[in-house]
Amino acid sequence: MSILIALVPALAWGSVGIVTTKAGGTAAQGIMGMTIGALILGFGTLFAFVIPNAGADYAFNSRIWVVGFISGLVWAIGQVGQLIGFKKLGVSIGNPLSTSGQIVGNALMAAAVLGEWHTGRMWFFGILSIALVTVGALFTTVSDKNAPKDLNPERDFKGGITAVIISTLGFMAYFVIPNLLNKWGYISDAVHNQNNGLDYMTAIVAPQSLGQILGAILIVIFFFKETGDMFKSGTWRQVMTGLVWALGNVFMFISTGNPDVGQATATTLSQTGIIVGTFGAIFILKEKKTKHQMGFIVVGAIMVVIGAILISKLAEL
Repeated sequence: MSILIALVPALAWGSVGIVTTKAGGTAAQGIMGMTIGALILGFGTLFAFVIPNAGADYAFNSRIWVVGFISGLVWAIGQVGQLIGFKKLGVSIGNPLSTSGQIVGNALMAAAVLGEWHTGRMWFFGILSIALVTVGALFTTVSDKNAPKDLNPERDFKGGITAVIISTLGFMAYFVIPNLLNKWGYISDAVHNQNNGLDYMTAIVAPQSLGQILGAILIVIFFFKETGDMFKSGTWRQVMTGLVWALGNVFMFISTGNPDVGQATATTLSQTGIIVGTFGAIFILKEKKTKHQMGFIVVGAIMVVIGAILISKLAEL
């Protein structure tokens, strides 16, 4: 059951690129709509789950709110980079590149800094699983000189790669901060481990959504300079994207707090959403691929699945 819960983010996050592309609008409207959706689900989680189960004192613990807020701010940096990357590279290329970067960064950060891999066998098979998922992700981006000409007017490979790198760093910080600040002693073990970590990881989601929406507003004002378009129809269409993303976020943090899963495994499993994103972009968004490219995509998807299964079994090795 723990692994099935850890796979919910894969389905949700793998759908984000498809939903956000279908919803339309600018990148600024995309991040505003997403954070509004995240805010709705974040406070829904607070009042429907955290307070009834952990109590108001725990739910409004000031240190939990600081951690969640900071995590949300750096997420905003990661998300805007990803949205720009999708627009400049296309979802079927941007999604795998973003995914592979997050897999390597998050899993190794959790393993090395948080100490989740504590035996030689875990390190060997952990690195092997990361390699399988990463190479599989990159296989889905293989180009073909016979492929149909890209008609995307915003196509910019260099700019897209830069955006994906910034996105990866932002997402890596957003993932690791809640557990890292426990390791550094800012969050006590008693708070962090209550109810096997479930209370802590769900309590973070509401303050995180506040950091996300503040970060989004600042980015829209000072980076995109699109204040006049912040709350137009494109933004409200993107709220659905935010709700889909936030659902994955809740289950992601539940899984990272679960000692039977851990952050290294949870983050890697979550990124298997590349399969949903890549095939969804091809069959739903009609992004064109040649037979040569489809062959690599299928092999890459198989490698991702094998790597995900392997990393899900690390605790048994």
